[in-house]
Amino acid sequence: MLEKRFEMVKEHHKKTFEDAAINGKMDPQLVSLCRFIASTKQFFTSSSCSGRIVLLKVNAEESKQESAFHRKWHSTVSADEVWNALEEKTKDELWLKQEPLILHIGAESIEGAKKILEIMRKCGIKRGGIMVAKKGKFLLEIVGTQRMSLPVKKDDKILISRGHLEFVVEKANRKLEKNYGTLGKFEEACRKKLS
Repeated sequence: MLEKRFEMVKEHHKKTFEDAAINGKMDPQLVSLCRFIASTKQFFTSSSCSGRIVLLKVNAEESKQESAFHRKWHSTVSADEVWNALEEKTKDELWLKQEPLILHIGAESIEGAKKILEIMRKCGIKRGGIMVAKKGKFLLEIVGTQRMSLPVKKDDKILISRGHLEFVVEKANRKLEKNYGTLGKFEEACRKKLS
């Protein structure tokens, strides 16, 4: 019964992943990892992000629920692209953020969940744990540590100089590339340990 439930949940997430991959709604850096994990008997992936650089609209309370993307990049970005986006007319408060990878991986057993956590730690990822623990279904969340954020616009006024923005974007790009390197190590380790 539990095995059947896990198989149904796994199949649902596999179909959701394939639909997203086919329709270009999947971070390209995650496709091969998610496809590999979906091919295993004991694991599946759920909503995940490879890491990104964003200009985020925030409200006065800085509530995530009320936030929206002004721009979003799943690759390195030029200071010109960010500056041009900042120059667009908006009354919103904008934050420039570099966000880390977030992976949600389902495991059939506690042993499988522990194996994922062991792989995560060996790859230098420090934040992760079991979010749901039910017989036949363990859901893990893995979060990278490369991140930064700062306010860059308020009431249609840019709060950062062009020179400072170039420095900040260069830092964000380096952090994002390091994040993608960690993601690559994690995929390589998963392919060795979960095959």
